[in-house]
Amino acid sequence: MAAVRDPEATRARIFEAAVAEFARHGIAGARIDRIAAEAKANKQLIYAYFGNKAELFSQVLGKVMLDLAVAVPVDPDDVEAWIDRLMDYHEQHPEVLRLLFWEGLEYGATAELPDEAERQEHYRRKVAVLEDGQARGVVTDAIPPRDLLFLLIAVANWAAVVPQMRRILVGAEATDRDRLRASVREAARRLVAK
Repeated sequence: MAAVRDPEATRARIFEAAVAEFARHGIAGARIDRIAAEAKANKQLIYAYFGNKAELFSQVLGKVMLDLAVAVPVDPDDVEAWIDRLMDYHEQHPEVLRLLFWEGLEYGATAELPDEAERQEHYRRKVAVLEDGQARGVVTDAIPPRDLLFLLIAVANWAAVVPQMRRILVGAEATDRDRLRASVREAARRLVAK
């Protein structure tokens, strides 16, 4: 009896394997043959489903960013709780920041991203939420909303991006983690305070 093909299951396996491969090795270091082996799929299917390696990376990053946006929407009415949820999400999904970091290393500040227009729209919606908070008076308007979002994301995520610096500078104990979290929440609160 011939095996039944399940294209959606195969796509999902390829996608999961690609997330892990790109998070581990970046765009340049990732290998389609390793993704295929991990996903138990052939390389031709990867190219057929996702295009070339850069297109696959773009789709992977786009999907994980969408998942993040859905799971942790910006909340100008409770920035401290949003920061906590953001930090929790990145602890549970470290691949997201790794993928973003690899993208930054490989594309730099000037090379246009393959999906840059879509990404700008993604962040435009987040900025609009902060603009609304500013218009309602729950968030300071002393900092432009784009800059404010960038600063809040940086404050929340930096410890996850450079965990070795967190360990060296802040400490590695659970009490150090809790203290840093409280400090990050306080910094966020002060950034948005009227």
